[in-house]
Amino acid sequence: MKKILLFNLLLVSFLACNKEKNEKIVFPSDVIFSLDKWKILLGDGTYTDSLINYKKDDFFYVSSDSNGNWVVFKTPNAGVTSRTSKNTRTELHQKKYWTPEIGGKLTGTLKIEHVSTTGDATVPSSFSVVIGQIHSDEGHENEPLKIYYKKFPGHKKGSVFWNYEINTKGDNKGRFDFSTVVWGYDWSVVGTNSTTYPKEPKDGIELGEEFTYEVNVFKGIMHLTFTSKNHEKATFSKNLLVSDYSSKKDIPQQFINLYSSKRTVSEEKENAYSGELMYFKQGAYNQANGQSTKSKIFNGDILKQYKNGSYTEVWFKESTLGNN
Repeated sequence: MKKILLFNLLLVSFLACNKEKNEKIVFPSDVIFSLDKWKILLGDGTYTDSLINYKKDDFFYVSSDSNGNWVVFKTPNAGVTSRTSKNTRTELHQKKYWTPEIGGKLTGTLKIEHVSTTGDATVPSSFSVVIGQIHSDEGHENEPLKIYYKKFPGHKKGSVFWNYEINTKGDNKGRFDFSTVVWGYDWSVVGTNSTTYPKEPKDGIELGEEFTYEVNVFKGIMHLTFTSKNHEKATFSKNLLVSDYSSKKDIPQQFINLYSSKRTVSEEKENAYSGELMYFKQGAYNQANGQSTKSKIFNGDILKQYKNGSYTEVWFKESTLGNN
């Protein structure tokens, strides 16, 4: 009997070890095939420019559902930030630079699994995450494109919108973003006070609902396309070579309503972002923080933030990066 028992134990142990050896680790680079063209900064400050067969638990890894494998970008409300921001990110940074005249193309198919559940409802960036960007690497290093997802606490549906940040004339103190709605609201729809939220958007996007965006910059014109199974296709165009905001009379009412009492209002350079080096970014750029949005950060303890809803989590099923 003892010999049989020992044999069974050895057999179970052998099968378990053999199973572990045969189980293939799935890396983000097995899902997103363009990762050799990117580098990444994680929410704990980890940086790497070699993403083939790379992952890091709790920040950048692969998860699966009934639709297959997804690359998870997860980051807390408080962690280690880049030099130009107070917001944490687990976000890809394109290695190759280009100008608007040369152009480039970025696509992403994704779903949002979580955004911060705390924050000041009167601050436009509360409860939101940036899931795609165009970033300038020259001058003020401003962003001609930031694609947002935002959902107020207690709402089933959130909003997708995109912001254009002006390439400010003179110093950058008076810069502003102009926000354009895709589905739901743009970022100018805020609460009447810090704890009161607007009505839930009827045509918004739910957590876990898949959608796709395409950014195509061609001969200085930025073309945006957004598609979702349950929503109408939305398309936009924006000239990156000629400003829409080069004089005081062009300052949009949206900005005046949000910031004129708090900040200087500046004009944009007449030639906008013409000739400036640019690059794409993609992932989870968490807009919640303990300062401007007054979101809970639990003294920066990442595990406590994850346990208490103070994080953002974005899943990408597909991503492509190309040049025009």
